[in-house]
Amino acid sequence: MWIIICIIVVILIIIIPIIIIKTKKNNVIQISTTTTEITTQEATETLNQLITEKQIPTKYNNYSQQGITVAGGNGQGNQSNQLGSPGNIIIDENKTILISDGTNHRIVEWKYESNHSQIIIGGNNQLPRFNPTDVVVDKENNALIIVEVATRQVLRWFRANQTYQQILTFDFYSIRLAMDKNGYLYVSNYDQKDVTRWKDGDTSGTIVAGGGGGEGNDLNHLETPGCIFVDDDYSVYVSDEANSRVMKWKKDATEGIIVAGGNEYGDNLDQLSLPLGVIVDRMGNIYVADWFNHRIMRWREEDTRGSIVVGGNGEGSASNQLNVPTRLAFDNEENLYVVDQNNRRVQKFEKSSD
Repeated sequence: MWIIICIIVVILIIIIPIIIIKTKKNNVIQISTTTTEITTQEATETLNQLITEKQIPTKYNNYSQQGITVAGGNGQGNQSNQLGSPGNIIIDENKTILISDGTNHRIVEWKYESNHSQIIIGGNNQLPRFNPTDVVVDKENNALIIVEVATRQVLRWFRANQTYQQILTFDFYSIRLAMDKNGYLYVSNYDQKDVTRWKDGDTSGTIVAGGGGGEGNDLNHLETPGCIFVDDDYSVYVSDEANSRVMKWKKDATEGIIVAGGNEYGDNLDQLSLPLGVIVDRMGNIYVADWFNHRIMRWREEDTRGSIVVGGNGEGSASNQLNVPTRLAFDNEENLYVVDQNNRRVQKFEKSSD
């Protein structure tokens, strides 16, 4: 009996270590396999991320930091190579620049690479009370639509018959204009603190931004509605100068959203100081003339801070400086044009390949 028990004990002593070693070996192999799988998966995900990031195109254009003077820049005056107080600019497909020149009582046109302008309306004391602050092109009627602040009117001025002017709106302090792809006119109203849309033949406008019952900084208010841009979805972008912000009002919205600034006056990247001109490029980037900071800022709608596109080097007249930039435009090659108010010039910043 004792012999049998001893044999069983010896067998157990031999078998148990073998089982333990085999189990440990299997565990090690399993752990090693799992670790390899995780490492391979992480490497694949990282590689895929790098490939994806490389394939994503740049979401904005870069611009030369040295501006080219394409209109004015020869001091304040009323000569053909000068500007008095340049307002809005329109760039056509031939890169001809249309400029409202308020204190010179005229609308002028600068041909591409020309060193002087041609008078389109007014000038030479022909219309001494004519003080155009803004202009848009009405292609359907071969006309210009002009804000005339002296008489508090918005006029349609027919190119073929300049003796005939059509009064579109009157008796309120309109500052800026825009036109959508359907030819509807948008007018910012300092008096009523709103932006209205006008169809041809309307006797009153439809409020599309502001209109929250006077001035304020709530999302349904505008303090000082300034420049307007309307995109292809009929969203209205409006610079709200006194609130140091740019608002976007989607079609039929009762409230706007802040898409630039809105953090009080300042020169930080999340701030604006008296924004005026606003335009949006084909990629949805919002460009703002931050005139008190002498710079042009770019924001995307979801951004909490913007970036400096050009300027921001202090006020001055050097090619990399601006002095109260007020209005913006793109040409058909996406070059950026800036009305440099206190330098009495229009600057072109070419799109770069960087």
